[in-house]
Amino acid sequence: MFFSKPTSEQAIALAAVFHCCELVSQLANTGEASSEDMATCMGALLNQNPDSLSQLYGPVSGLTLGMKSMQRLFSDDNQGQTEIMRYVISILYLARKLSSDKNMLSKIASGIENAERQAQHFSITHDNVYANIASLYQDTVSTLRLRIQVSGSSGFLQQPAVASRIRCLLFAAIRSAFLWQQLGGKRIHLAFYRKRLAGLLPIDK
Repeated sequence: MFFSKPTSEQAIALAAVFHCCELVSQLANTGEASSEDMATCMGALLNQNPDSLSQLYGPVSGLTLGMKSMQRLFSDDNQGQTEIMRYVISILYLARKLSSDKNMLSKIASGIENAERQAQHFSITHDNVYANIASLYQDTVSTLRLRIQVSGSSGFLQQPAVASRIRCLLFAAIRSAFLWQQLGGKRIHLAFYRKRLAGLLPIDK
């Protein structure tokens, strides 16, 4: 099982991690990100009990940004992608660490449930929801030894609204990293099956 080849479901879950990390980079460097792409990430984060990948992410076309990023990085010509890959590797590491911390997972699940109820009153991309989840991130993930250092413009990173959205995206990336692992995704896949993973994505080459 350890050496089993990756599946299309694993590829989509991993592409969702890339999707979130690309948005982190966009926000950090420009202060802006697509509202539709943000909604895809937030919807997946707030849905704790999906019945399928389509229920979690919606149409797979909604992950186009992440799928294209993953394909570029996993190709032979991956210049300019080191920042995104650094985020992805850190996210996968954090997800593994969190998976063994039952107390923190329980606190996160409770906090996400509260945010989901809040989103029903506002929207999944409302400032109050972003702030709530960002605070939860600071109280949980940010207390771990590894802290993701986001690169970008200090002028944008110091804006509370941008910082909150970035923390939400990192949370959403961890959520998809959990799924990747639950579906059988392993580090060996990143080492030896990158091209196969990219080839499993339902997107035009």
